[in-house]
Amino acid sequence: MEFPPLTEGTLRLYSMRFCPYAQRTRLVLAHKNIQYETVNVHLKPASAKPDWFLERNPLGMVPVLEKDGKVVYESTICNYFLEACYPDSKLLPSDPYQLAQDKMLMARFDKVIS
Repeated sequence: MEFPPLTEGTLRLYSMRFCPYAQRTRLVLAHKNIQYETVNVHLKPASAKPDWFLERNPLGMVPVLEKDGKVVYESTICNYFLEACYPDSKLLPSDPYQLAQDKMLMARFDKVIS
C-alpha cells in the first residue's frame, strides 16, 4: 500500500477496521463530532505493515492520529489528546469522584478486551 497523501489541516486516523482499540478513538471522534479521514492499515502479518506506517508508530499498532506533522498513538493517549484539543462535548466529568468511578470502569473493560 502506497502512502496516501495528507491534506493540510485535516485530522487523520490510522485504523484497522475491526480493532477494539481503534474503535475507542472512533467513538470519541463521533461523540465530539470531529471531522477526520480514515486510513485503514492491514496489520497482519507483521511483514505487511507499510514502512510509512511504522515511521508514525514504531510499535506498529492502531490507532494513530496525525495532523499537520504531529503524530499521537495508543488509544488512551489519543483520546486524552482529543479531549484536550477539542474541549466541546466533554468526555470526562469534572467531579473528581465521578471521574474516578469512570476510570475504574474503563480499567475493568481494559481487562475484558485483553
